[in-house]
Amino acid sequence: MSFRTVLFAVLLTAAASSQAIAANAGFMVLHEPRPDGPPVEVGVWYPTDASPAFMPLGSWGHTVAAGAPIVGAHLPLIVMSHGNGGFFGGHADTAQALAEAGFVVAALTHPGDNYKDQSRATAMADRPAALSALIGWMLESSPLKARIDPDKVGAFGFSSGGFTVLAAAGGEPHLSRVPGHCLAHPKNFDCKLTAGHPIPAGALTAKWVHDDRIKAVVSAAPALGFTFGKSGLKGIKAPIQLWKAADDEILPGDDYAEAVHRNLGRPHDYHVVEGARHFDFLTPCDTAPQGASQALCASAPSFDRRAFHRDFNASVTRFFTDQLVAPAKSLPKG
Repeated sequence: MSFRTVLFAVLLTAAASSQAIAANAGFMVLHEPRPDGPPVEVGVWYPTDASPAFMPLGSWGHTVAAGAPIVGAHLPLIVMSHGNGGFFGGHADTAQALAEAGFVVAALTHPGDNYKDQSRATAMADRPAALSALIGWMLESSPLKARIDPDKVGAFGFSSGGFTVLAAAGGEPHLSRVPGHCLAHPKNFDCKLTAGHPIPAGALTAKWVHDDRIKAVVSAAPALGFTFGKSGLKGIKAPIQLWKAADDEILPGDDYAEAVHRNLGRPHDYHVVEGARHFDFLTPCDTAPQGASQALCASAPSFDRRAFHRDFNASVTRFFTDQLVAPAKSLPKG
């Protein structure tokens, strides 16, 4: 066999693999049972060959084939953790992009910290425990379990979810640092939140649930980044992609994403988005919500949220592909 023939066969195989990965996004809402409360609402995106259509999702939307059959095998899994007061659909366009690239994406609505229920909004240890339980359920009991590769699990989180994925991947936060921080920054959102919903007494000594099945982490505008310090981040072994909004009005200054960046002490993929506000990491809005929630859709006049999300989704997808699907690449030094 000639070299030219071998080369052609390799290129043909690569093209076929590329076409197999390329897909539309399917979507379904599942309910994860739990022993101590009502089922957890989970939005799931996945690759499918079915034709998609636009589907509203709160103030957002995505282009999906609802209820369509999944295609592919040994698919990588990404679990998603939303911010305070959110729900599973806050990053629908990012989930859609990942599904189109061949990932299964499972985003939960956090019990006790969502737009309907804030009763556990500052019980931060609940969050990584819920994320770990979601991983277990997706791999062991969900309708898609047979299609997922248990060795290829990543985690994406925003704001409180950005904190969640760092803790779930091995981070050890010290919530005892919160009171001192809030004395200095009482107008920051986290300090207003804890003033209205004090951290539960047992939370300061809570045992953090870590999940070594998480092999890659994307953390966008992480809340409470300062609580980790240097020692609290040493337990995270997974590669990290970290994002900061340069004009973050909710978590301003250097105590959040910048603190994580400064304290990681190892190479990671760090992005500072010029002109971005905190909620610009959420899916671009199709309809403006009413009342106080309008801030979720309010980008700066000079900031093109849709253009940013095209780049953001591509970067997130590329990172998870490099770390979970292709051989891991060395990360730039942060």
